Amino acid sequence: MAKQELRERVWTLLKKKRVARFPGAQGRIPNFKGAEKCAELVAELDVWERAKFIKANPDSPQRAIRHLALKQGKTIYMAVPRLREEKCFIELDPKRLGKNIYAASSIKGAFEFGRPVLAREMKPVDLILCGSVAVRRDGARVGKGGGYSDLEFAIALQAGIVKRNTPIITTVHALQIVDDEIDLKPHDIPVDFIITPQETIHTRAHLTRPKGIYWDLLDEEKIEAIPLLQRMKRVS
Repeated sequence: MAKQELRERVWTLLKKKRVARFPGAQGRIPNFKGAEKCAELVAELDVWERAKFIKANPDSPQRAIRHLALKQGKTIYMAVPRLREEKCFIELDPKRLGKNIYAASSIKGAFEFGRPVLAREMKPVDLILCGSVAVRRDGARVGKGGGYSDLEFAIALQAGIVKRNTPIITTVHALQIVDDEIDLKPHDIPVDFIITPQETIHTRAHLTRPKGIYWDLLDEEKIEAIPLLQRMKRVS
């Protein structure tokens, strides 16, 4: 099944079953009922307990997990939308946030209380949290279509911030788990753990991970829009 067809089916299903929360599922990483319960299951993972530095997506359904990380003293790196700034990551260091930890776990609060940093200023990341529109139990994942989670991984890998085996977690509603074949491209990231409000799935998959930035798969318009990519291409 084509990825966009799968996205549309999942977005429609979440709306039909009335489990999508504001601002709706269509065209985004869906915010779903029970998203906060996923944080309780994430907290039980060994990879979570060991992690000190986490790269996290900014979407609403993962806010409770970002809040958990900050409460537990973990530092979060959140990408600037579309990586459009030279300092394309926001660092959320709980030691600097004081009483603003909960506020900083939202995307608006992250920009208000976080510190913009260059990729080279980031500490090596122990764990990645990403949002998904659909996932298979073997770890194949479909995002909302922009390709930025995959690109962030590739940039971080090439910059030495993550390793190819850095654990990747996604949280979804059970209705977002599919059995369809997914046409994975070389730049697509699979996930190691799928967390629903009721279940933890360790994919134990052997899906191939990206090896870095695939320049031949990036259009010039996207490269021109991302200052860090422009600089990395010049030295590649």
